[in-house]
Amino acid sequence: MPLDEDKYPMESGRRRFVKGVVGSAALAGVGTGSAMAIGATTSSSGIGGGTTMAMAIENTDGPAPRGMPIIPLTIEDGELQGVWPEVSEVTKGGQTVNVAETELGGVTYSSQWFQYCGVQTYPGTQPTADQDNTLRVGASAGYDWMSDLEPGEPLTVDMFDDYEEWGNGIGQSGVGKPATGRWRSEDVDQTMPIQVLRSTRIEEMAQDDEFLSAATDQGFIAWLNKCTHFCCVPGFKQLEGAANFGAENQVYCQCHQSVYDPFSPVQTTFVALPRPEE
Repeated sequence: MPLDEDKYPMESGRRRFVKGVVGSAALAGVGTGSAMAIGATTSSSGIGGGTTMAMAIENTDGPAPRGMPIIPLTIEDGELQGVWPEVSEVTKGGQTVNVAETELGGVTYSSQWFQYCGVQTYPGTQPTADQDNTLRVGASAGYDWMSDLEPGEPLTVDMFDDYEEWGNGIGQSGVGKPATGRWRSEDVDQTMPIQVLRSTRIEEMAQDDEFLSAATDQGFIAWLNKCTHFCCVPGFKQLEGAANFGAENQVYCQCHQSVYDPFSPVQTTFVALPRPEE
C-alpha cells in the first residue's frame, strides 16, 4: 500500500484530517473558553465535576486526549456485574448532594470517571439511580458470535468459554474474546455503551496489580466505550481496517483513528463535567 510522507495510509485521509483537527480544535478552544466563562456567570454549573483521576485503558495513538474509563466488575452467579461506587451525602457550598465514591484497589473510584461526552446527563450515571449493575447485551450484536443473543440478556461467563482460542479473522486469535453491551441503561432513553473482554493476559496482569485485582474477575475487564475524542463508539477487533494503523489487536475508533490498549491500564487526569442539579 503506498504511503504518504508520514505513517498513515494515503487512502485514509488521516494526515489531512489531523492537520484540520489541530487547527479547528485550537479555534474551538478559544470559542469554548469564552462560552464557558459566560456560562459560569449566567447559569448553574450543576453538581460534581472538576479535576478527576480515573483508571482507563490507555490511548496509544490518534487524536483522543486520554484513555476510556475502566468499569470495575465482579461475577455473581455466573453473570457479569459492574461495580457502582458507594453513595453518600456530602455538604458542599451549603448544599447537600449525593456522591458516588469509594476506595477500590488503591484508587478512588468515582461516578465522575464517566462524566464526559454527555454521559454525565444519562440517568445511569446519577449516584442514586435505580439501576441494576448487570452488564447486558446491547441493542445490536457487535460480533458474529453474539448474533443469537437477545438485547438486554445478561452477559455470562459461559459465553466466553472459548476465550483462550477465539478469533474472528482480524489480528491474532487467542488474544481474548470481546463483547459489546450496555450498563445501567434499562428502561431509559440514554444507553451507556460498554465493551467487555476476557483474556489470559488480564488474568496474568491482575496477579501483580492491586487495582486490576480488585476491578477485574476471571480475566474479564470492561470499559465505558465512548471515545474521548469526539464520543464515537470504538471496537476491539471489529474492523479489518484497524490493521492499517497497527490496531488489529487493540481497540480502534474508525471515525478518527484513535487507538486504545485494553492491556495497558493507566491513571489519567481530566476535568469531569458536572451532572445535572439534583
